[in-house]
Amino acid sequence: MDDRIQVIQGDITKQAVDAIVNAANTSLMGGGGVDGAIHRAAGPGLLAECRLLGGCKTGDAKATKAHNLPAKYVIHTVGPVWHGGNSQEDRLLASCYRRSLEVARSLNVRSIAFPAISTGIYGFPKERAARIAVNEASAQMKDIEKLLFACFDAETAEIYRELLLFARG
Repeated sequence: MDDRIQVIQGDITKQAVDAIVNAANTSLMGGGGVDGAIHRAAGPGLLAECRLLGGCKTGDAKATKAHNLPAKYVIHTVGPVWHGGNSQEDRLLASCYRRSLEVARSLNVRSIAFPAISTGIYGFPKERAARIAVNEASAQMKDIEKLLFACFDAETAEIYRELLLFARG
């Protein structure tokens, strides 16, 4: 596993990286959890810019400037709502990570921070989501020099750390 991938427990809005990923809803108009925190920290300019994007489909990603955040960009991606695993949730979640990294490369991003997409109110099981995140991130790194999994709580951070330790052998 790539040593450029790191796990932190902390506030994604405080990360000094080129881009942070927002676990957004399809409207891109802000919401709860990570989405609400990013919108609050970025200020009203983020919402104004999001209004121009016309929403975002589940599994896709779109970028804006980061406004009042220390990052340069916010890459908004819409994760799937968990419906028991039989509604293409794994494929859609993998697409979130893949598309976010494609958008990042198009912006010449070298460092990026991801939250645990879909594991909050969307109900995706944390360990299953983390496996998908780590697999997609490691497969899609290309020009990325630093990828952070910025976990809100200790339980999620530990899941990611264990997966990365296991993968590094």
